[in-house]
This record gives sequence, C-alpha cells and structure tokens, in this order.
Amino acid sequence: MIKTVTIKNYILIDDITLEFDKGFNVFTGETGAGKSIIIGAIDSALGAKISKDVIKSNADKAYIELLIELQNDFDKSILNDNGIEVLNNELVISREILPSANRFRINGIMVTQDFIKEIREKLLDIHTQHQNYNYVQPKNHIILLDNFADKEHKERVEIFKEKYHKLLQLNKNLEEAKTLVNNASQHSDLLKFQIKEIEDAQITDINECETLEKELDILSNIEKLKELSYSSYWSLYGDDSNIIDAMSNIKTNISKLAKLDESTSEIEENFNNTYENLKEIANSLRNYSESKENDNERMDIICERLSLLDKLKRKYGNSLQDILNTYQNLSQELESIECSQDNIIHIEKAINNTKSELNELGQTISNTRTELAKTLSDKVTKELEKLELPKSRFNIEIIPSEMTEKGMEKVEFYISTNVSEDLKPISKVASGGEISRIMLAIKTIFANADKTNTVIFDEIDTGISGKASQVVADSISNLSKSHQIILITHQPIIASKADSHFYVKKEQTDITKVKVYNLQGENRVKAIALLAAGEINEESESFARTLLAI
Repeated sequence: MIKTVTIKNYILIDDITLEFDKGFNVFTGETGAGKSIIIGAIDSALGAKISKDVIKSNADKAYIELLIELQNDFDKSILNDNGIEVLNNELVISREILPSANRFRINGIMVTQDFIKEIREKLLDIHTQHQNYNYVQPKNHIILLDNFADKEHKERVEIFKEKYHKLLQLNKNLEEAKTLVNNASQHSDLLKFQIKEIEDAQITDINECETLEKELDILSNIEKLKELSYSSYWSLYGDDSNIIDAMSNIKTNISKLAKLDESTSEIEENFNNTYENLKEIANSLRNYSESKENDNERMDIICERLSLLDKLKRKYGNSLQDILNTYQNLSQELESIECSQDNIIHIEKAINNTKSELNELGQTISNTRTELAKTLSDKVTKELEKLELPKSRFNIEIIPSEMTEKGMEKVEFYISTNVSEDLKPISKVASGGEISRIMLAIKTIFANADKTNTVIFDEIDTGISGKASQVVADSISNLSKSHQIILITHQPIIASKADSHFYVKKEQTDITKVKVYNLQGENRVKAIALLAAGEINEESESFARTLLAI
C-alpha cells in the first residue's frame, strides 16, 4: 500500500505530502481543481510516460516520491537480484524529472523506467479516464483465474510449469545432441580410421623401437661379429700355440708346486678356476660364431616394423607412449560421439513422455479453468448489474493455444455493455467511468485472488444515478477491507464511505496553486454537503451528517 506521496514542482503543485489510509481514500473537489494531477503524479512515479512540461514554471525540476509498504507475501527476489535492499518491508520509489532527463530510484538505487514498470504491476492497479493497467491486460487474466482456484489446482499449475520448462530444456538438449552428431559424422569416420590404424600396429611394448634397433644393428654386422668371435675362440683354443694349451702346461706345474708347498694351494685353486673359465669362454665364442647366420628376411621385417612405428610417431606422437595416449583420447572422443547418438534416442523418449504428461495434466487444468470461468463470469455479470450496468454480459474466454508454461490455452476477459453489441476483449472497451465500474465489479469478485494491494479509480461515478452510487459506494467500501483504495469522486454517497478524505482546491492569487486538505470533523461535513447540493446550507449539511452517520 502507498503510505505517503510527496510531490514537488509538479504542474500546479508546489510541495505537498499526503498520508494515505490503508483502506478507502477519497479525493473530492471542484472540476479542474487538480485531483487528477495527484493521480497522475503517482502514476508518473511508477513509470508512466510524461512530458517535461509537467515541471512547474520557474522550477529546475519536478520530484515525486512514494513510500510503499509491501505485503508480507510480496516476492522480493526481483529487488534482491538488482541489489535493492528492503528494510522494514518498505520501498521508497522516486522520480526526478529534469528538462533533459528522468531519474528513477528505489531505496536510493538508480533503476530503469522499464524496471519501475515491472515492479508497478506487483504494487498498484490504476484505472483512469485515459488508461487501465493490470486487469485490462490479457496476460494477467489467466493468473487471476488460477489464483481464484483451490490449492490442488494451483499445485497442478506449478507442476505443469516445471514440466514445461523441463520440456524446453530437453528440446534444447536434443538440438545440441543432434548438432554434435551431425558435425561429428565425418569426424567419426576419421576417428575410426585413426583408432584402427593404431590398433593394427599392436603396440604392446613402449621400448619396442629401441629393442628392434639393437637387433637390426646386430643383423647388419653379422659377418664382423662372426669374425671377431671366431678369431677370439681360435686364439684361445684353436691354433697350435693357443692360450688354453699353454695354460695347461702352467696348470701342471702349479699342481706340482702345491703338492710340495701347501701354502700355494690357493694359487692353484684360483688358476684352475681361471683355466676352466677360459675354456668355457672359448666354447661360448665358438658357439656364438657358429650360431650367427645372415638373416635378410628378419632384417626386412625389422625395417618394415620400424618404418611403420616411425610413421605412427609422425602422426600421433614422438614416442610409442605418446601414440598409446593419443589412442586413448581418440577412443574416448569416438565413445562420446557414439554416446551422443544413443543420447538422442534417450532424449527423444524423455520428450515424448514429458509431452504426454503435460497433455494429460494440461487437460485437467483446462477443465478446472473452464468450470471456474463459467462460475466467475456469472458472478461478475451479477456484480455489473448492481453497478447500474444491467445489460452487460461478462465472459471469461478459454481459448485453446500453443502450449506455454501456463498451460494449453489463453484466458481473456470479454464484455458487452449493450444488448446489441457482441462480446469484445475488455482491453478494447473505452476508458472512463464505465470501465472503472467494470474494473470495480471484477475486482470485487477477484478480491481474494488479486495480489495487487493498491487500486486507484479516477471518476468511477461517471454516468451513474444516485441509486447506483450507493451500490458503488458499498462495493468500494467492501473492497477496501482487502485493498487500499484511492479514488476521485463527485458523489457524496461514495465520498462518505472513505476512511480518509482529501479535498483538492485550486487557489489563484498572482499564481495558480493546487492545495490539498485532509478533512476531519465539520470540514468533512461541509465538503460532503457541497458535493450533495453544490452549496452549503442547513439541508445539505443535514444530509451530509446522515451519510456520515454523525
């Protein structure tokens, strides 16, 4: 609710601050006194388009400030997300109007005009002779209808919303998976070729190249190896003056020596060991020489293998270990692509299941909305009759549409105020007193479902009789028990129901100014009397006291 409004240098207003009641607040005054200027200022603070001409003559700027008390269930997330701290459940919303700029602030934080407009829909609903807000906008009609429903229906609507956003995410995932698979189709063939190329090489030993190169060195030098080994054998054991025969004679002499002197037995043992070792070495050299044969076929195999491994190293890494690492990466990439193909099938199945669930749930929601629409249409029509719109027809249309987060239909309020006219969207109905009464009727029925706490009506009594005025007054009074009402009227019966009564007067000396008085006691009696008779006399004052029950 609006607790206070401060207006400075705005059109004909110098500087006023008004404190509003949480219930029914009424503005009265002569035609042209400036009542609509105050409503316009409130509207301006909440983002309405205005001209720089609203700045009062000889002033540098105009300024409007609203102190608003939030309802306990007000969703503050939009404020918190924009760095706006809420203290004591209150907002200070201001607009500074300069010749070349406008500055909007909420609790001291600069915000955009669009952001202010987004907030206003949650705070205030205004119906003037020139514009209508929340209830006229079709986007709000489905919300109002659902808010009127029971808890079970509201829960179904929330579940539908969650499932719908799940479907959107699944569709997005499907497109991403298809794009990945389409882009990877040719790449997949390359990956399979590369993986097979490495697999066919059957690399099991990361040191294979070094091993093969050593074997190739041996095969390349086989004749030299045979020559060196056999020549060494021949010197040890082959020719007439070989080393082993010479050592045999030495062995005989050392044996004799050891028999004569036991202290040389260790020398004998060491020599004998050396002698036997040389014989074994000689045999090994002979066997090695005889085992070595030219093997051109094996050399070709090794060269071919080394050539293959070098080719793989040029393509996949500097070493066999690098090649194996590349193989692992390629395999994982191919697996990811193949998983994406499987994932498409999985996502498509999930999409079909979610669509089926949404269709079933959506049909249940549609049925409930259809029943609610009929019930509420009848109630609003009856309320319109009370407000002296007896030939009016009101209908809440349930229009099948493409699926959205709100369901499988659109909801729009239609009305006809004349028997000869077809039902039209309420957004097409002309503004003025008639639309204000229509809004009052709708708000009266939807009071408990409406999340907007403050309602402003301008000239709601246009074109109604005294009898209808009583009904309008009672309706507004009842509505003010759940909503803050700010209203301009020329009807004494309506004004008498107010909790706070503001009298607007245009004062003219050398300059014209708008003054606002918060009426109490006898001043209020006189204001009601003036509304009733156009003048203050004993009879009009008596009538005013009767209305005020004093």
